Amino acid sequence: MKKPLILVTNDDGITAPGLRSLIKVMKEIGEVVVVAPDSPQSGMGHAITIDSTLYSKQVVIDQNEGAPLEYSCSGTPADCVKLALQELLDRKPDICVSGINHGSNSSINVIYSGTMSAAIEAGIEGIPAIGFSLCDYSWEADFQYTTKAVRKIVKEALEHGIPRGTVLNVNFPKTDSEPKGIKVCRQARANWKEQFDKRTSPTGKDYYWLSGVFELLDKGEDTDEWALANGYVSVVPTEFDLTAHHAIGQINNWNLNE
Repeated sequence: MKKPLILVTNDDGITAPGLRSLIKVMKEIGEVVVVAPDSPQSGMGHAITIDSTLYSKQVVIDQNEGAPLEYSCSGTPADCVKLALQELLDRKPDICVSGINHGSNSSINVIYSGTMSAAIEAGIEGIPAIGFSLCDYSWEADFQYTTKAVRKIVKEALEHGIPRGTVLNVNFPKTDSEPKGIKVCRQARANWKEQFDKRTSPTGKDYYWLSGVFELLDKGEDTDEWALANGYVSVVPTEFDLTAHHAIGQINNWNLNE
């Protein structure tokens, strides 16, 4: 049987250790093609390039035999998936995996995530898609304890499929041992209490650094934040239909047509 075609992407850039770790596992499962940003694109959300030129080129990162076909792209993670599907691949991939991100994409962080936006872009095109993240922002983060769960989740997704209109947001706890297990969760209710660090350049111009404190507002034990805090891998099925269906009836009671 033909091996599944796996599109691999990320938002930390094509040389990121998390991406290289993900590629290694995907090579065990199927035929891999990598299309990833040529530089870090963290926090880009679902941004796409529409007012400047988009570039892509084939690159060789892995010199070993059996290395996958790889392309770098000057655009965002969503651009990478669009370009892969429209121009670079010779057939539709069986699955798209994004990551492994250096840093958490749990809870409200999913809104800003380039990693998850790449997965969502694939999901919009009807391709099963998964975003993987490790709760460690260090470039030297240790990804060895992600391997087993990544392999398991991707194989299960290929075998059973992912419900249409849904992608999986998978986060790994920062740990020095194997996670306790995998929990399917809901997204925790949380936000960032943000502030800007205002400074002045030598030329007298003001500039700002965004900073903030993560505030968890949810005490539920069925959330991604609870799972991660207790040593589990969290899997959140995530929809990209943003309609608040429960609110339609209430809004219809407004006097909108009078």
